[in-house]
Amino acid sequence: MKKILLNIVLVATIATLFSSCSSTKQVMALKPLPDYSSTEVVYEKQLSFINMPVEVAVKDLQTQTNKYLNGLIYEDNSLDDDNLMMKVYKQSNIAIIEKDGKIVMDLPLKITGKVKYGVQSFGLDLTDTKDFYLNGVIRLSSTVGLKDWKILTNTNIQNITWKDAPSIVVAGKTVPITYLINPAISIFKGTLSKLVDDAIAQSLDIKPYVLDALQSFSEPTKVNEEYDTWFTMQPVEIYATKATVANQKITVNMGLKTYLETAIGRKPSITFDRNAIILKSVDKMPDEFKANVAAFAPYSYASEVVTKNFAGQKFTSGSKSVTVNKVDLWGKDGRMIVALNLSGSVNGDFYLTGVPAYNAQTKEIYLDQVDFVLDSKNKLLKIGNWLAHGLILKKMSDACRFSIADQLAEGQKTMSGYLNNYQPIKGVKVNGTLTGIAPNKVILTPNAIVAMVVATGKVAVSIDGLE
Repeated sequence: MKKILLNIVLVATIATLFSSCSSTKQVMALKPLPDYSSTEVVYEKQLSFINMPVEVAVKDLQTQTNKYLNGLIYEDNSLDDDNLMMKVYKQSNIAIIEKDGKIVMDLPLKITGKVKYGVQSFGLDLTDTKDFYLNGVIRLSSTVGLKDWKILTNTNIQNITWKDAPSIVVAGKTVPITYLINPAISIFKGTLSKLVDDAIAQSLDIKPYVLDALQSFSEPTKVNEEYDTWFTMQPVEIYATKATVANQKITVNMGLKTYLETAIGRKPSITFDRNAIILKSVDKMPDEFKANVAAFAPYSYASEVVTKNFAGQKFTSGSKSVTVNKVDLWGKDGRMIVALNLSGSVNGDFYLTGVPAYNAQTKEIYLDQVDFVLDSKNKLLKIGNWLAHGLILKKMSDACRFSIADQLAEGQKTMSGYLNNYQPIKGVKVNGTLTGIAPNKVILTPNAIVAMVVATGKVAVSIDGLE
């Protein structure tokens, strides 16, 4: 009986010795559970200045002015002051062109009236009245300015071209009355200029057109269906320098100060307040455009790439070594968890943690401040610190990186689509270029790793085609 007991003890001792001399350790570390509670909805705002020239084609000005100026435009019903009474009608459409930076208008007129002629002397009234009819074209020239959202003109009459010389028939003879008509027309000039300026001011109130355009831009647009990503803008102020006339159009040089916003997880609740937008006059227009571009890397894609980075690598320290067989990634409390399945001197699943960051030069996501999760680290320290510290940890962290160049290019492509003659509503076009990309931050969402980068460039929103 003692011999049998001795043999059992001896076998157990030998087994223990072999076990203690073996280079392989099986370790079961606790798995950190995913946690994205703080990043389910992500908002990123960038303050931008967008060049926003409001262009009004001269042909549109012509259409609008003809709508507002019609029929009888002037009436004088008294003969007492100038021996002349008349009614002035717009006979046909006004023709408007741009010439040498000014608006030039030809206004066809029809004038009907009465002229009093003769002599009043010594109590005798030897006068009579005659009806007359005139057709002619008045040429007007206007300079252009901007005030309180309205394009304003300062109009002057340049000349009058009569189809027939103003005259009446007396006793069978044609009697010129140019000497009577011209003084009356001189009085009428100021009235006519104001009529034209008022008509243009009414037709060229650009405020509703600008605010309608901003209203359309403020509507959130879904730019990525898979990751429920939205893009919108929140206008703050509008700037204006001056109005210019060239190339058959009137251009009001305006600029928009706005927040451009990217939202992940739900549609932004942006409320556009038309009444809160203020127009400010400035000497110089800022034009710095910034927008967030989101590059999405699914965890499955990132895990696959990082696993390939570890392929064929054996991490050695003295006589001990491990091989990484598989990698999984997820997020917890804003940090990335890297699950490493190891075999070799140590077998089991271990967990690294690090802060995800973006390398703008290589367009890669990498981990900063890398270390083993506390439970993994404690278990590794119990079997020796050769794996938990030093060069091997550094090499492992170097392999925990993956490119997002393709995803970033796709994000830029999406953004560029809104900068290439994009037309949200009729008469409004967006054009621009992206000139630079700068890293912002990396965000971990339940579905993907999101790299937010700031795209800079030049953008213009043109508003034209008044109806």
